[in-house]
Formats: sequence, structure tokens, C-alpha cells
Amino acid sequence: MKVLVAEDQTKVANFLAKGLGEAGYTVDLAKDGDEASWLAELHEYDAWIFDIMMPGRDGVSLIRQLRRNGKRTPTILLTARNRVEDRVQGLDAGADDYLAKPFSLTELLARLRAILRRQRPEMNNLVSVSDLKLDLVSHTAWRGQREISLTNREFSLLELLMLASPRPVSKSAITEKVWDQSYDAGTNIVQVYIKYLREKIDQEGEPPLIQTARGIGYAIRDSS
Repeated sequence: MKVLVAEDQTKVANFLAKGLGEAGYTVDLAKDGDEASWLAELHEYDAWIFDIMMPGRDGVSLIRQLRRNGKRTPTILLTARNRVEDRVQGLDAGADDYLAKPFSLTELLARLRAILRRQRPEMNNLVSVSDLKLDLVSHTAWRGQREISLTNREFSLLELLMLASPRPVSKSAITEKVWDQSYDAGTNIVQVYIKYLREKIDQEGEPPLIQTARGIGYAIRDSS
């Protein structure tokens, strides 16, 4: 999932980028309201996180303008101001949630998951192939009744394969979307993570779901 963060304080911006990245999100950073406006109109994001006090255009004006333009992306506003009237102003402008600084990363991630759940109908949170199920909001996976423990990177790779199923996904597409970088034919990082997933998903006695598409990449298909 892709998140746009608009924060003019470098230390806070880097803290958010690191924490969200470790939680499995792809993050774009904007240093002020004008840059955030440009990025929000240019790209599709699953969520926005905007600081209220920014150069150029403040967070409340920014979300109000984007809502007028028809954008409905779930949004959290961050601010050092925590008066009731400030929260009301932000929510009335179109924000979905409001978090006062200083805040814990754990709480921010929980609030982010909550607004994403509200945005998605519950039936669309789950993706399944055969008896393998993936919850895109809670970041959990099961095969049958067995819950599968995944790292953030493994989850991102599995999500990509399952959303594409039964079509194969190329190695170049995997490295671009999961690692956010260009494919390097000299590295075996994709093969390594496919091996990790197979060890966790395709256990003894279970029909293998992760398949190699020769000359292309990998796919998840029901092989039973």
C-alpha cells in the first residue's frame, strides 16, 4: 500500500518514512503543502498523512482543496495543536482522523489501519487463492486453519502475487513493486524470497500454490 506523507520537519518526516516502510507501506514524502498537492493529484495513494502546519499550504487548506477536486483518499492530519476547535476544523475540512504530536508510531499505524478498513468494504479486505487467504488490512495470512507468520517484505510479495493470480508476475515487476527498485539480473533476491514463501505456504501434504512461470517470473495458482 502506498502512502503520501506531507511533513516539513525533516526529523519527523524521516521517522514516519522509516516506520511506515518497516510496516510494509511504500512512502512518498512531500516537504510542504504545495508539493503534497502536486503529488496527490499526480499519483493514486491508499492514504495521506498531512501535517497541519506546513509552508506554502497548510494541511487543512490542502485537504479541503483535494476534497473539492473529488479526491476521497483516507487522510490523517498531524498537528502540535490539540484544541477541540482545531480537531473540529480538520475533520470538517475532510480529514478522516486527527493525531496530536507527540504521538507513538504504534498508535499512528493503528489509526492508519482503521481508516483503511473504513474505506474498503469488508469483503474486499480478503484475497484468496484455493485455501490460502490474505487480509490486506490486518496483514495476516492463513492456509486452511493454519495462520502463517510473514515478514513485511514477504507479505508485500505474497499480496502482489495473489492480486495478480492466476497471471504470473515478472521478476522485474516484483523488484519494482516490492523493493521499489529496478531489477538487477545479477541478484537472486526474488528467488530467495519466493523460497521463503514456499517454505511457509506449501508445507508437506499440501498442493503447491506458488509456481514458477519459466522465462517470466512467478504465479500463485490453485494446482489441486
